[in-house]
Amino acid sequence: MVHKDGKSVIEESENEKPQVFERKQAQYKDLSKKFVNTVNDYSKQFAHIYSIRLAELRNILIPRVKAKWGNIPIVRLADLGNVEGQKCIIIGTLYKHQQGKPSILRELSENHQLTNPCSKSDYCSDKDQPFLEDEMLRIRLIGPNVDLKEIVTGVVCAILGNENNDGTFTVKDWCPPGCAPKKSLKTYTSEGKLIIVSGLDLSANSKSLEINLFTEWLCGMAGNRVVQKDNASIVRLIIAGKLSLDKVCTETSTKFHIIDALISSIGNTIKRNDTVNSATNTLAKEIGEAIKTTDAFLNTLAMCCHITLMPGEYDPTNAMLPQKPLHPCLLPKSSRLESFTSSTNPWIGKIEERIVMGTSGQSIKDIIKATGETGISPIEWLERTLLWRHMCPTAPDTLLACPYYKEDLFIMKECPDVYFVGNTDKFETKLLKGDENQMMRLISIPCFSTTHTAVIVNLQNLDTKYICFG
Repeated sequence: MVHKDGKSVIEESENEKPQVFERKQAQYKDLSKKFVNTVNDYSKQFAHIYSIRLAELRNILIPRVKAKWGNIPIVRLADLGNVEGQKCIIIGTLYKHQQGKPSILRELSENHQLTNPCSKSDYCSDKDQPFLEDEMLRIRLIGPNVDLKEIVTGVVCAILGNENNDGTFTVKDWCPPGCAPKKSLKTYTSEGKLIIVSGLDLSANSKSLEINLFTEWLCGMAGNRVVQKDNASIVRLIIAGKLSLDKVCTETSTKFHIIDALISSIGNTIKRNDTVNSATNTLAKEIGEAIKTTDAFLNTLAMCCHITLMPGEYDPTNAMLPQKPLHPCLLPKSSRLESFTSSTNPWIGKIEERIVMGTSGQSIKDIIKATGETGISPIEWLERTLLWRHMCPTAPDTLLACPYYKEDLFIMKECPDVYFVGNTDKFETKLLKGDENQMMRLISIPCFSTTHTAVIVNLQNLDTKYICFG
């Protein structure tokens, strides 16, 4: 190759001394320990979560509704009879009755062919009904200000309106808890950058060109000196779930469904056991290979950059939220490195005084299932969870969650600087300003296996862009 001036690129590079760029370092603190250290008591009912959630957020809502609506009385549902027909405020937890929600009884009946299986991608139907409930009662919500598509079970809010003679409540206005406060609004000087990716699915893509390009780029083996100097400011890589077993698990699940359908029609138990055992052995082998490949991949990256790994759907850890960190035995090479941190989902961390918070996508995905095709993007739902002050409102109703009874771990205690959701269809971002001048960068992280895209966040000014390796 020759420049316009006729000088050879090879000759030019030989005459120049190679430069070494030291990667910047950043202070890091994992704030997700509460998701790991809390004891799960499975003898408790899930109702405790809703009671604790309502009690904590009610205390936050009371001063907000007084500031918004004045001296209108705040009434518990049991006392609505005392203000019949009068304008009042009620505080409680939204509940949307949906026949299409997951049900273990329905699944059992479908397995025994007692009902027709439902193939809908969401839980919505024309028969859905909205309610507000507190610790004792539930009341149905009506009126032009009630939009079923925007009501999400588990959200705590205040409602202005009046009770009707038929026992329903006409909604005039809504008030959510609002964004959590921010401890400090100081100016940040760190020039470090974050890289956030999700949905790598290494079981199917470990040898793909896109993964190799991403690895070389992050490790400083690709691009010219300008690119390499810029990449030296990357202080941490965050991997937001669905790292390794997506293809293995989805394909295996499909295989088991086909096997069950074929064998049940034949009715041969011995043949079924042999077939299932063979499929199970194959699955174990595929999972072992995928995890081994993942460990090698993470080890390579951790040699060059600090990593925070969040589990996600299909990853080898518990399915209930919060998902625990991947066990070190699964990742023997990378786990030995100080630059590698296996964390939880959801995850909260502090990087150079910036609070970074995010999920691997299950929470927003379940909200979309509960609301249907509304045209509301994942980034908008992410913003609403900030206003609801809760990361996973549909847990434990339709989203699997551990039965905590002392506190609701998903309530936001502090406003994040960066708040992201992983495994979405496309990249989106928004800079949101709160009521107390909090600045929050919201990011929708696309699935890398389909978009080949990583997101770059500047910690100094929260500027965000994406880079595509397709």
